[in-house]
Amino acid sequence: MENVFKSKAKHSDFAWENLGDIKGGRDELGESMPVLVYRMMQYTMLDVLSKDLGEEQANVYFHRAGLLSGTEFAKNILNLDVDFDTFVAELQQKLQEYKIGILKMEAFDSESGNIILTVGEDLDCSGLPVTNENVCTYDEGFISGILNTYTGKNYHVKEIDCWANGDRVCRFSGEVSEDSND
Repeated sequence: MENVFKSKAKHSDFAWENLGDIKGGRDELGESMPVLVYRMMQYTMLDVLSKDLGEEQANVYFHRAGLLSGTEFAKNILNLDVDFDTFVAELQQKLQEYKIGILKMEAFDSESGNIILTVGEDLDCSGLPVTNENVCTYDEGFISGILNTYTGKNYHVKEIDCWANGDRVCRFSGEVSEDSND
C-alpha cells in the first residue's frame, strides 16, 4: 500500500479508489448518513463558491463536479456492456439503492438519443422550500456523466422541472450535443 503522505497525488486528484473503505472505516456509524449532512456540505460549498466567484461560475463548477461524479459512478457502479433497457433498469435500481433518487424514464428517442427522465425524492432538492428556481445543477452534470459514459456520446442535460420551483419531481431533458464541454 502506498504511503499517501509521500505520494505525488493530491487530495484534489479524484480517483474512485481514494473514496476509501467506508464500511471498514465506519464500523459503528455505518455507510449511511442523513440527507441533511449531505445538503449541508453541498449548500455551504455552493454559498462559498457563489460569494467568491459569482453564482454563474459556482454553478459551472457544480455542474463539472456532477459530471465527474456521474462518469465515475457509471464506470464503477454500473454495467456498461448491456443493452439500453437493461442499463436503464440497473440505473434505476442503483440510484434507489444508493438513495440518490427514484428514476423514471418518460421518453427516449432512439434515433436522436434525446431523453426525458424524472428523479423523485431527489437527494439534492426534494423537500426544499419553493424558491421559484431550478437548483439541481450538480444533478444535470451527474446525469450527463452517466449518459456520456454509457453511450460514448456527449449529452447536454438540463433540468426543466424542480422541487424548488414548485414541482414534486425533478425532470431532466437530455440531448446529444456536439459540444464536448457539457
